[in-house]
Amino acid sequence: MSGEPGNQARKRPALSPSRAADFKQCPLLYRFRAIDRLPEPPSTAQLRGSVVHAALEQLYGLPAAERGPQAVDALVNPAWEQVIADEPELAGQLDTEQQAQLLDEARRLLSGYYRLEDPTRFDPQSCEQRIEVELADGTLLRGIIDRIDVAPTGELRVVDYKTGKAPPEARALAEFKAMFQMKFYAVALLRSRGVLPTRLRLIYLADGQLLDYSPDEAELLRFEKTLTAIWRAIQSAGATGDFRPRPSRMCDWCPHHEHCPIFGGTPPPYPGWPDKPWDGGADAVLQHRTEPAA
Repeated sequence: MSGEPGNQARKRPALSPSRAADFKQCPLLYRFRAIDRLPEPPSTAQLRGSVVHAALEQLYGLPAAERGPQAVDALVNPAWEQVIADEPELAGQLDTEQQAQLLDEARRLLSGYYRLEDPTRFDPQSCEQRIEVELADGTLLRGIIDRIDVAPTGELRVVDYKTGKAPPEARALAEFKAMFQMKFYAVALLRSRGVLPTRLRLIYLADGQLLDYSPDEAELLRFEKTLTAIWRAIQSAGATGDFRPRPSRMCDWCPHHEHCPIFGGTPPPYPGWPDKPWDGGADAVLQHRTEPAA
């Protein structure tokens, strides 16, 4: 097993938390996003999430004593510039008034962060950490972890920031997907570092809530089998192009109705399973930093 990204590994299709969740929700949605790469312009809420993530990353780049509320407030504009630098085509998506509103909302979310954690009291080991690990059966996991904390005694904490609010009817599913993501990261760290993460922390900035969960090793080993089963199913569908739609209440939030047979649409011609460098969608920083409402 390997925990370090290599040139050869990066040329292989890989499984990311978001794409695994897509396939479980609807195989055709997975195809649209991971194989067809149909465009999905980010919403204002997703852009706001990107700014918040970038500001928190920059915050933890400062000395601990300088991480007060005034510091993070001042980092919002530089964070916006970072997001635009990563994705230049986003620059014209918002007019001046919309951009000002987005940045004000980001500041409110970041102000609330200080009621949940005190960033002056600890130093993360890493922020926005790219991770890649190959499991024993060849399944390649890839993702970007918001924050990894390591205690002086060696305990590992995995942290993810959530900036969106799920609609009431989709809240339970959103929570399930969030915890799926965290267990994915826990498995990747267990296999790459040989260390069991002792705490998975979800920070809901919009709701002002913390959710801590402590997995055990047996649970993560079972979850690892779930990931390998998902990847085998994806490969099987990829070999034939048989990515079938799976109707659910989540269809209301799908941006690809015009291509979905359930809504009278027609998928584009299947391009085949990728045979060129391809990352499965896990390495797009903007995509990682944003999440849909559910």
